[in-house]
Amino acid sequence: LKRVAWLAPAPCRWNSGLPVNIGVLFVPQQEAWVVERMGKFHRILEPGLNFLIPLLDRIRYVQSLKEIVINVPEQSAVTLDNVTLQIDGVLYLRVMDPYKASYGVEDPEYAVTQLAQTTMRSELGKLSLDRVFRERESLNASIVDAINQASDCWGIRCLRYEIKDIHVPPRVKESMQMQVEAERRKRATVLESEGTRESAINVAEGQKQAQILASEAEKAEQINKAAGEANAMLVKARAKAEAIQLLAAALSQQHGSAAASLSVAEQYVNAFSKIAKDSNTLLLPANTGDVTNMVAQALGIYTTLTKPQAVKTQDETPPAHEDPQPAVREMLKAEQSSSS
Repeated sequence: LKRVAWLAPAPCRWNSGLPVNIGVLFVPQQEAWVVERMGKFHRILEPGLNFLIPLLDRIRYVQSLKEIVINVPEQSAVTLDNVTLQIDGVLYLRVMDPYKASYGVEDPEYAVTQLAQTTMRSELGKLSLDRVFRERESLNASIVDAINQASDCWGIRCLRYEIKDIHVPPRVKESMQMQVEAERRKRATVLESEGTRESAINVAEGQKQAQILASEAEKAEQINKAAGEANAMLVKARAKAEAIQLLAAALSQQHGSAAASLSVAEQYVNAFSKIAKDSNTLLLPANTGDVTNMVAQALGIYTTLTKPQAVKTQDETPPAHEDPQPAVREMLKAEQSSSS
């Protein structure tokens, strides 16, 4: 039975369903009927109405001019890195010359299928496993070019070839998955490190800008503070100068010395009233109770400082006839008695 099956011819789709010559024939669209006259090629019938001679003319082949889809069976192929793959595909072709397709090859479909399988194995042997998945389109284009070069004499043109499935051995698939996971972990680590670096750079830039702004703010504050202190000193100096001028004007008037003596005596008494508030240890002069002597010493210092101005005022104004010393002495005695 095996020998009979091996010797039996393969089923041919191209010769099945041949019409009978009855003299008048109607050829359908997108079909080409090859006619032989007395066993020799005569002509190809065009679509439409055709006339033949019965018994002499015979329709030998019927070729379809439509695009034909052929399923390429799954086959084994070894890549450049010695990995065995199971791969299948789909082949799209069209009959361009019915004469060559009829007389150029016995079974065009079988021939093209075998050519596609052998070309696929040879092209896969040139690529590694990783490149097979990346260069799938270029692999399809290479197979189409190889098929067209060989099938030109058959009157058939391959339009395109598409790989359907690529089956990888289980162990290789596991190793590929591990490789993908390792690559993803690597990318995650790299991205995390880059994020940390960018974050550190941003923090450093922020600190730098903050320090610059803080130093500028401190500088502006110091400038403003110095300007404020300078203005305050000027205002205080002007106020003090005006106060001195007013005091000098007051002392130059009548009984000014008596008023100055009274002010010094009051300040002396107020100072003694505040001595015991800050500390329990007191350092007092020997003549603390002699207020008259203390006031006289203060007035002596004041008289010594104002003597040059007194000489000038004596030249300009007549001397006063009143003596303010008795009044001052009475006021001091009254202040001493009240304090005691």
